[in-house]
Amino acid sequence: MTAAPKPARYRSAFPRVVLIVAVLAAIGGAWYLLPRAHWGQSQPPRPSDPGVGSDPAALATFVGEPACTKCHETQTKEWRASDHFRAMEVATGETVLGDFNNTTFAYAGITSSFSRRNGKFFVRTDGPDGALHDYEITYTFGYRPLQQYLIEFPGGRMQCLPIAWDTRPKAQGGQRWFHLYPDQRVTHLDPLHWTGPNQNWNYMCADCHSTNLRRNYDLPTNTYKTTWSEINVSCETCHGPGSAHVAWAEERKKRGLSGRDSTAMGLLVQGLRAIDYGGFGVGDATSATARLANRPRQRAEIQACAPCHARRGPITDVPDSGKTFLDSYRPAMLEDGLYYADGQILDEVYEYASFTQSKMYAAGVTCSDCHNAHSLKQRGTGNNVCGHCHLPLTYDTPAHHHHKQGTDAARCRNCHMRTTDYMVVDPRYDHSMRVPRVDYSIAYGIPNACTTPCHKDKGFTWANDAVVKWYGPVRTRGNDYVVALDAARKGLPDAEAALRAVVLNPKYSGIARATALQHLRDVAVPASIEALHAGATDPDAIVRAEAARALEVLPPADRVRLGRPLLTDPVRLVRAWAAMTLAGTPADLLTASETADLERATREEIALELAVAERPEAHLNLSNLYQRQGKAGEAEAELRTALRLDPRNIPARVNLADLYRTSAREADAERVLTEALQIDPNVAEVRHALGLLFIRVGRRDEAMAHLKRAHELLPSNARYGYVYAVGLNDAGRAPEAVRLLADLQRTNPADRDILAALATIEQAGGHWSEAIGWAEKLVRIRPDDQEARTLLNQLKRQAAAARR
Repeated sequence: MTAAPKPARYRSAFPRVVLIVAVLAAIGGAWYLLPRAHWGQSQPPRPSDPGVGSDPAALATFVGEPACTKCHETQTKEWRASDHFRAMEVATGETVLGDFNNTTFAYAGITSSFSRRNGKFFVRTDGPDGALHDYEITYTFGYRPLQQYLIEFPGGRMQCLPIAWDTRPKAQGGQRWFHLYPDQRVTHLDPLHWTGPNQNWNYMCADCHSTNLRRNYDLPTNTYKTTWSEINVSCETCHGPGSAHVAWAEERKKRGLSGRDSTAMGLLVQGLRAIDYGGFGVGDATSATARLANRPRQRAEIQACAPCHARRGPITDVPDSGKTFLDSYRPAMLEDGLYYADGQILDEVYEYASFTQSKMYAAGVTCSDCHNAHSLKQRGTGNNVCGHCHLPLTYDTPAHHHHKQGTDAARCRNCHMRTTDYMVVDPRYDHSMRVPRVDYSIAYGIPNACTTPCHKDKGFTWANDAVVKWYGPVRTRGNDYVVALDAARKGLPDAEAALRAVVLNPKYSGIARATALQHLRDVAVPASIEALHAGATDPDAIVRAEAARALEVLPPADRVRLGRPLLTDPVRLVRAWAAMTLAGTPADLLTASETADLERATREEIALELAVAERPEAHLNLSNLYQRQGKAGEAEAELRTALRLDPRNIPARVNLADLYRTSAREADAERVLTEALQIDPNVAEVRHALGLLFIRVGRRDEAMAHLKRAHELLPSNARYGYVYAVGLNDAGRAPEAVRLLADLQRTNPADRDILAALATIEQAGGHWSEAIGWAEKLVRIRPDDQEARTLLNQLKRQAAAARR
């Protein structure tokens, strides 16, 4: 047994936390200067982006909302009544909504108290040491349906208190304190404790609640000097810095001109303007033509809205206004734990990936078709919002929805936009706007709008019978890529072929095809190269980005052939991820110009990770990059930086131990893993790594104890069970090994290593029938695997010889 644990790969910072986006709030007026000098200072002129040339908009600076109000009074009035306006405020008697009149709240054995003194607001609660301390509330965060509170800490940090105020009316269950993790016991030792990095305002929350937010993080000192130009979500958050537009408007005024012209009008963000189509019916040719013509506006709005309405991580220090979403952010895919297998929302993922899955998005619909971008209100009430495009005479009738007209049950959104509650009291609508598929619920265990949240007392079968009665037995509408994503999540034998089919089918959304590519990395076979090539040349950048990473499964020559064009892709994320995949490529596979392209894209990958330098996972990624380049010293330095930022970071310790393994520093590796075990003895990854280390140094009894414990702690990890089974076999305990592998095979039917191990162990024991049976299964799931066919033929020959 010489297998080594795979280094932990962390794509981005999407931790299991409440991303603080309770609906937004702020105060009016111009550039609000905060009471502390290091917060909220305005920024120097924004430098020109590379390649922009002399475009004055690229040199624009932030001017503040008052400069916009002069010409845009109607929009300003709407905005001042919006939740964006109240995104964040200085804590005052007018802005604080919670009850600080000596109230208390108990959670996890801690009783916190809320009070007021000399016009200021305080909470006495558990600090980073677990003891009670008094903390002053500095800012309010959010407005409805809940309000959170921010507290300043040393080093320029602000932390989000997890005890929030429910701002809903008392009749709706509001006007109370509650904890954002009511079903957990989050103590000061938990990574989710409010004083830790996963509840840090500067990184986790700030850029979606203020305008022109600059984190200004300093890695050597591990401190922030965060600034903004406006405390709330103001005009330039969406439209970009406005000085060039103001200059354009003033020049037009001098010349006696008014209204728009054919130029860019000094705006860095183009295309943000509302259009009313007057309510075309579904399938109407005029409507279809208009929607297709609407694509530029749709792209502009998605780029403007997605940064704060997507589960994503930043990849630049300063987002590039007017550029694509993937030039500044890396979005999460339809991953297990975030989304159900059919793409419905599960965890707190916001709207971007859901909406881009929808038929509405595919048809050209965009955010402002349903929402007023300034007031944030819907464009109409009830089903009238949908009636702009969907003919009410056809769809807003009992003949279509089969519910009593005018009731909540007959509301379009209650059937097509199932809600999920986040932050305890905040219901969010699933913007994939899908047809309920109860048959998918039966087949894949996913929710549907019929039984969740409406008919909770009924089962899937009852709901499916009703659907069949109303609409017939055949279902043709829905996200049928659920078949592929479910197969991939469960490790089913047909996963690769199903995933490949999704990637190759342009009818599926970009996010679905990108997710299929993400899974394809784990199950790729030689035939997968067709899908990888299609992904690398896809017109959608999100597909190309995931393809860039998936190419790492290919042999070096194929990897370079498909990956080198991505080094000069127009989108930053694609270039950077291509650089990671091609890192360490042998020099003879690249021309001089391609080597230069790789070096340039590698600098972008490094900058991408350092954009979130306060996160340990960024340094794990950089360490992986340097290891691929053969730079062991730099790789170790990055892992030590990760541990400086978070001494309890287990993945960094496991990776550091593995780095020591590659340079035969087994004693150092044992020390690092032993320290990790002291931090948390119940991490399977650590136990597994220690087991492998002890195998390498000949301490077999200790090794088996750790390998067994790793499997016990995480039985769903097939690799841990497989390695333990191999150890059992090596120890002369073949029957136990076979039983364990057979159990693993039932839950991981497409795992090649498990089937090969079963065949060879049974072969060694002379159990020819069993060995041939396992090898035949392997060939069935891997028909193109020549090694599997060779093994099967060998077993058949040996069995025949044994019978003679």
